[in-house]
Amino acid sequence: MTVRQSIVFNGDLGSGKSTVSVEISKRLGLRRVSVGDLYRQMAQERQMTALQLNLHAELDQAVDGYVDQLQRDIAASGESLVMDSRLAWHFFTHALKVHMITEPGEAARRVLLRPSGPAESYISLEEAKAKLKERSESERGRFLVRYGVDKSRLRNYDLICDTTRAPADEVIERIIDAYEGRLAPEVLHAAPPLLLLDPARVYPTEDVAGLRGLWDSTYVGEVATAGEAALEPLELGFTGEYFFVVNGHRRLSAALQSGFRLVPGRLVAEVDEPVVGATSAIDYFAAQVRPSLIHDWEAAHGIRLPLPEHALLAGDAVLAGEPGSAG
Repeated sequence: MTVRQSIVFNGDLGSGKSTVSVEISKRLGLRRVSVGDLYRQMAQERQMTALQLNLHAELDQAVDGYVDQLQRDIAASGESLVMDSRLAWHFFTHALKVHMITEPGEAARRVLLRPSGPAESYISLEEAKAKLKERSESERGRFLVRYGVDKSRLRNYDLICDTTRAPADEVIERIIDAYEGRLAPEVLHAAPPLLLLDPARVYPTEDVAGLRGLWDSTYVGEVATAGEAALEPLELGFTGEYFFVVNGHRRLSAALQSGFRLVPGRLVAEVDEPVVGATSAIDYFAAQVRPSLIHDWEAAHGIRLPLPEHALLAGDAVLAGEPGSAG
């Protein structure tokens, strides 16, 4: 008999953790604990913003110490529950560890639209985006120094959910499917994390003109009928900022043509891990993903992919007519 486990949530500010975790706790009948709510309460009591409390916590270990001990005590109790916390994945051993992500501009838009309180308010989209990034980096640095863990590493988690376009109900269903063993158990159990990504945010690494069978209507129709949950997971890399295809362009294309908002994937390499040979994910992405490749993929699928910095530099070099820049 499988011991019922907890579900712990970490993720980007504005990624929908609260909405999703509240509904999942209701559907599964599990108690929900939000460390974010606790921090906001502590900030209000100190007449600080959430960012100011984060910066204060870098100097005063008592702030984190109180919350950490609370999480350790809950984890040790053995209670199955839903935990909304940026560090619960570090304290809970027997849990489904969910990391939620979203495009930074979309995250800022959501945060700006929700009711603000004295602990957290922004006057513009750009300010919200900048402050969210600053707050996240403050937390990351604090966790690295105090615990020796990097919250941005995807391999800390079992399930990565991209909520940029996927509605909350769709995300909730997928997380429950994962929790109850119906979603890609071969990845979740043998080689986590399972990635559930917005296909419109995944970069190709091969020229669309050289890929065969992308427009096979029979295959695309089969994929559309079966749904994204039935799609064989793509093999994907992650640079720390961008996701890209290592194997599975045909499946990714079919997902885009079918209008999917989530597509399953298996993480092959992230950041400095090798994709092929000794080539890291970062170097592989930089070598393979060129401006022309991105533009052709966008035109073929009616999407927009932001040009990464290396691609912008390559494009500028081509325009400037620098020797060898077209290669």
